[in-house]
Order: sequence, then C-alpha cells, then structure tokens
Amino acid sequence: MTSKATAKLKSDGWTILETTGFMHLVGPLWERKVGGQYEFALATEDKHHNRRGMVQGGVMMTFADRTCGMTARYVSGKEYMATVQLDTHFVEAGKIGDILISRPRVVRSTRSLIFMSTEVTVDDRCIVMANGVFKILKGPA
Repeated sequence: MTSKATAKLKSDGWTILETTGFMHLVGPLWERKVGGQYEFALATEDKHHNRRGMVQGGVMMTFADRTCGMTARYVSGKEYMATVQLDTHFVEAGKIGDILISRPRVVRSTRSLIFMSTEVTVDDRCIVMANGVFKILKGPA
C-alpha cells in the first residue's frame, strides 16, 4: 500500500483491523465508525489485480463478505457466524490504487439469521452491490 493511501486513511480517522489467515493476505483492512455506523476500507494494490490489470472480482467479493459478516457480528453481539449466501453484482471495475469503501447495513435479523446489504464504493461511485445472509453459530466449529 502506498504511503499516500495510508496517510489519507489515517487522516480520515481509519484504523487498521488485526487480521489473520486469508484476510491477512488480502488486507490490510481499515475500519471506522461514523454516526454509529461501521465503515470499512481496503486500499487496493498490485497484489489485487486480475489479468486485465483491474481489481480482481474475488477481492471485491471477499471484501463485501467480510465487512457484512463483521457488521452482523458487531450489531448482534454474536461471536460466530457463517456466510450462507452472498449475492454480488459488479457495477463498475475497480482500478489498482483505488480505496474501496464498504458501509454494510442490517436489513433484517432473526434468532438464527442476519440479512445484510452493502455497496462497495470508490469516491462515492458504486462499483459493487452485495447482499448476504449470515447464520448465527453456537461456537467456532
């Protein structure tokens, strides 16, 4: 990630999320809370490119999935969740160097499922729309 992107995110109140495993390879992921709502950022780098030199669709899907799942956890207070379904619509290509922003919201919550929605934006342009269903689990297994 460029020092310019890092400086911009820090100056706008973002902090890096601690990640492990696959998400550590994708990130770093950034987080902030604005007006009681969670927001997430991913500064795209060369490692995120597809064969056309644009941001790989799987990166954007992973970003939408993780940010919706994290928000579902935060809002519900439940620690363990699994993605049941994730519908993704690619509206526009992302360019390497773009800072992707996700602002997930809860659509509906039941005792066992949480329905989420997010738009991934770049400079207020929607590039991905995603809707997900997350199952509340009893434990990590």
